[in-house]
Amino acid sequence: MPFASTRKTSVRSAVFSSTADVRVLEPRFRHSHIFSTFAALDDGQAIELVNDHDPLPLYAQFEAQWPNGFAWNYLEEGPLLWRVAITKVPTFNTHASGGCGGA
Repeated sequence: MPFASTRKTSVRSAVFSSTADVRVLEPRFRHSHIFSTFAALDDGQAIELVNDHDPLPLYAQFEAQWPNGFAWNYLEEGPLLWRVAITKVPTFNTHASGGCGGA
C-alpha cells in the first residue's frame, strides 16, 4: 500500500461524531463533503467514512491538507463496502510563546 502511515490507528469501539456515507453522492461532491465534515470536528472526534471503493486517493489528500492532523483506520476493506474511521488529532505549534528560548 503506497500510503502506509504511522497515523493509522486501532479503533476498537469508536463513537463517531458523524457518518459520511458518500455512496449516495455524485463522485464530484464526495471529497468536498468529507473535508467539510472533518473540518467541523473538534480534536479527538471522528467521522465514519462509508464508500464503495478504497478511498486511498482521499488519504493522500488528507496527508497534504492536514499533515499530522488526522488518524486513519480501515474498519472494513471491501470489496463492495469500505469503512474508514478518520479522527481529528490535536496539532501543536512548537513555536508558541514561552517555547524554546521564549520569555
